[in-house]
Amino acid sequence: MATAVAPRIFRNFINGEWVESRSGKAYENRNPANTDELVGMFASSTAEDADAAVDAAKEAYKSWRLVPAPKRAEILFRAAELLVQRKEQFSKDMTREMGKVLAETRGDVQEAIDMTYYMAGEGRRLFGQTTPSELPNKFAMSVRQSVG
Repeated sequence: MATAVAPRIFRNFINGEWVESRSGKAYENRNPANTDELVGMFASSTAEDADAAVDAAKEAYKSWRLVPAPKRAEILFRAAELLVQRKEQFSKDMTREMGKVLAETRGDVQEAIDMTYYMAGEGRRLFGQTTPSELPNKFAMSVRQSVG
């Protein structure tokens, strides 16, 4: 006799926590290639949920912006390493969720890996510039600071 498995519940990640939608509602997501397969229950998010996420991100930015760019790059590099380790599982999950063929979702995950490594490298490339000035004993200098 088969036992029923509770569906996986997907919540919103806001301010470092997994939270229910403020609507209190969720919707089913089924595998488009096999509609008998329930991928999970997803939070039916509202504009209020999105506003809360944006507000939390704005608040987190105040301290995140003070972290040196090379240190933030290390965090992105570690994220890319996790994507590499979990590539096959992410690919299979995406195939179940969207109905894409596995070869395509593997490519999608690889694109995320490539972009994350690339952006990690940018943490070491926030160079400024110096330019000559018309005034004696003066120079003009720019310092680049990342926004997020």
